[in-house]
Amino acid sequence: MAAALKDSTAIVGIGQTPFARQLPSSEKTLACQAILAALDDAGIPPSQVDAFASYTMEETDEVEVAKAIGAGDVTFFSKVGYGGGGSCATVAHLAAAITTGQATVGVAWRSRKRGSGPRPWRNTAVQLPTPAQWTRPYGLLRPVDEIAMLARRYMHEYGATRDHFFNVALACRNRANQNPAAMMHGRPLSRETYMSSRWISEPLCLFDNCLETDGALACVVTSAERARDCRDAPVLIHSVAQGLPAQHHGMVNYWNEDPLSGPAWTAARHLWKTADFGPQDVEVAQIYDAFTPLVLLSLEGYGFCARGEGAAFTEDGALETGGRLPLNTAGGGLSEAYVHGFNLINEGVRQLRGRSTAQVPGATTCLVTAGEGVPTSALLLRS
Repeated sequence: MAAALKDSTAIVGIGQTPFARQLPSSEKTLACQAILAALDDAGIPPSQVDAFASYTMEETDEVEVAKAIGAGDVTFFSKVGYGGGGSCATVAHLAAAITTGQATVGVAWRSRKRGSGPRPWRNTAVQLPTPAQWTRPYGLLRPVDEIAMLARRYMHEYGATRDHFFNVALACRNRANQNPAAMMHGRPLSRETYMSSRWISEPLCLFDNCLETDGALACVVTSAERARDCRDAPVLIHSVAQGLPAQHHGMVNYWNEDPLSGPAWTAARHLWKTADFGPQDVEVAQIYDAFTPLVLLSLEGYGFCARGEGAAFTEDGALETGGRLPLNTAGGGLSEAYVHGFNLINEGVRQLRGRSTAQVPGATTCLVTAGEGVPTSALLLRS
């Protein structure tokens, strides 16, 4: 099946709402706005949509969305778990459905009001699912607390410093300052500001953490053959993967032999297996950045450098435009918006269309990843 998916489908439309700390519209309204914008971008009427894919954490559902946008009969729908780990998998599910003839036009979306909504961990009624019994009683209450544990271990084992985390935060902020749609547009970040900011969970400071955002994004997937008739040049879905390693324990990886070899490694092995190119051929990457250390782990997991070399990879402007691997070119979750990683998919499409606000000249290949530290997913896109 993986080989059959190669270049058989394409992303033909993308859409998004504005991003802000607080937006007045409901999550359903935001979802419909983003989906209709993506369909308009593709030149496909809503009545032709027959497939939907979203996240299990999505508060809007396909029944209400289908009615609201005016979809026709729907023959495929799915939801992917694990928050940020599900972003790329929504596209992968649609690609599989279309390739196997279960659908013809699919829409994936994420709508979220995290900026103005409650924090998930404040719901004490669901505080102790089985994995959390090994973390929350010991003070790891939030995702940042769990990732801080991995970050400290990485620093201890491989000599990474806060300057390496800063390199990630700076690259994302620099790209956001080129992107008028980014929440951090017009707000430069200096090393002094980064180093003097407050701790959120040591060793992670304010700028090691993603934004809190209200907003929605969507994309439209169809067959590569049909894509040729859409409004814009298609962005082919070259390879897809999901990854859940053996004995995985979300975020902290307690039971793995090496807690720093997370789901990215599992997804990457499958992703590259059927691809016609490798990490050395990726011209631009959109790597999930809920927290800066996740980028270092993902650089290693997806094969851009060897084990323990992720920190050094970020040096000398490697993640900036013109560097070894231009990264998160709209600003990412750290500086554009945090909508569980879906903005990384849309930015990958813009890069391969040649329409990014921080365009990598002539880019024809792009890696997009979902959240590291949780069961994850990834896409290889090409023009």
